[in-house]
Amino acid sequence: MASGNAGDTACLPAMVQAASLTAQQLLQQHWGYPAFRPGQAEIVEAIAQGRDCLIIWPTGGGKSLCFQVPALLRSGLTIVVTPLIALIENQVADLQARGIAAACLHSQMAPRDRKAVLQKLPQLKLLYLAPETLLSTPLWSRLTEPTIAIAGLILDEAHCLLQWGESFRPTYLRLGAIRPALVRLGKPSFPIAAFTATAYPQEVARLSQILQLQQPQRHQRDPYRSNLVLAVKTVWTPRQRQNQLLDFLAKHQGQSGLIYLRSRRDCETWADRLRNRGYRCAAYHAGVSDRERRQIEQAWQTGSLPFAVCSSAFGMGIDKRDVRWVAHVHPPLLLSEYLQEVGRGGRDQQRAQGLTLVSEPSGWLDPSDRDRWQGFQQATQQQWEAAQRQAQQLPASGDLRSLASSNELDLALAYLQRLGQLQWLDPFRYRRRAIPTPRPAPRLDLQPLRQFLYSRDCRWRSLLQSFGSNHPTTWRCGHCDRCQTTG
Repeated sequence: MASGNAGDTACLPAMVQAASLTAQQLLQQHWGYPAFRPGQAEIVEAIAQGRDCLIIWPTGGGKSLCFQVPALLRSGLTIVVTPLIALIENQVADLQARGIAAACLHSQMAPRDRKAVLQKLPQLKLLYLAPETLLSTPLWSRLTEPTIAIAGLILDEAHCLLQWGESFRPTYLRLGAIRPALVRLGKPSFPIAAFTATAYPQEVARLSQILQLQQPQRHQRDPYRSNLVLAVKTVWTPRQRQNQLLDFLAKHQGQSGLIYLRSRRDCETWADRLRNRGYRCAAYHAGVSDRERRQIEQAWQTGSLPFAVCSSAFGMGIDKRDVRWVAHVHPPLLLSEYLQEVGRGGRDQQRAQGLTLVSEPSGWLDPSDRDRWQGFQQATQQQWEAAQRQAQQLPASGDLRSLASSNELDLALAYLQRLGQLQWLDPFRYRRRAIPTPRPAPRLDLQPLRQFLYSRDCRWRSLLQSFGSNHPTTWRCGHCDRCQTTG
């Protein structure tokens, strides 16, 4: 399914017809739903009318329809930026099966297939790709041609811009320069919409700033999911951590789930341990080959693989609705990361359980979590200092197409952009405003995470407070481990 060839030609009559159909009719025709879910119609209307939008809805809330339907209502090509090839291929295959002219571009496609997609851009309604592909020379040159009309730019899984943009996916930080550059070339303006399941209040403003959103409509829902039952178990030794996980798995035999860890090595180590105890599972992380990752994804989705032992990316955006449990052998660094991962359980609105294992607060007997947090902070400090040194040597202006690409260059540009000292003239040309004085690296604030893990408060209440939800002070979920203990 790499090239998006299947069904594209067959879709063309439907594309012509779409101009005279309402959003409701398109929903019925392509998806078979009689009506939108609450809140969806308002977002569809806003994007269809050309308004910028920022949508923060929980996992499983039906975000994809909110940009797919407007893509059929608007004239031209809607570009959907999403981080993972698996996510790209799954969504495009689903759209093509529904008779919609959609395709994808990514690095694993054969050259002839990429060329075929580029040639068919005027006939497409949706194009899915990663940010690096969007700003590749062949595609950017094609998008600037007068025959290509842009209907909209969608950023799916927008939290990746904030979590990855300043480290290993710096292209995310250049997305805001796309619309102004195309408008200067004479193309009509188009809406930009960002979708995510989680965003801290302070991150919302940063998303809008980086993407250069213009008076965006903000659609936000409470992240609370009443069908997700959360629990945290404090462990005192590595053996107890293993035994707690084994007890949890024994209670969920035959059910689909996910086990999350924070490093490649841990994924492999724990997958080996569980396979040695007779569990069918697989390690999934960035070090696994592309072909093997696709096989694991397919096996998990079809149910032949009950669970994967994986890094944070696995499960993102994949519509597997019967995930009954999610286990964190080690807690993540950010509550937003936790909420993304645990939210992959119970997308069918049925009960799902989330278990997090964490070292006792002092870390004396099992220092693994404490060491992991400290190691991340040290790595961040070193990366920040390296970016400062590189920024001092950066030319006052430049074009990335003529500069030697390097990780050091990317980090320096991300560092300057974070300090507000960098202006993107277009997605490739930058201008440095000033040489910044060295500043200390921002420290990772672990207090919200520690509050969630170690306090006696309701788990959901701790989460909702961190994300700015306005529940009454007496509110409790009634079903997490804390509420069950005190209730």
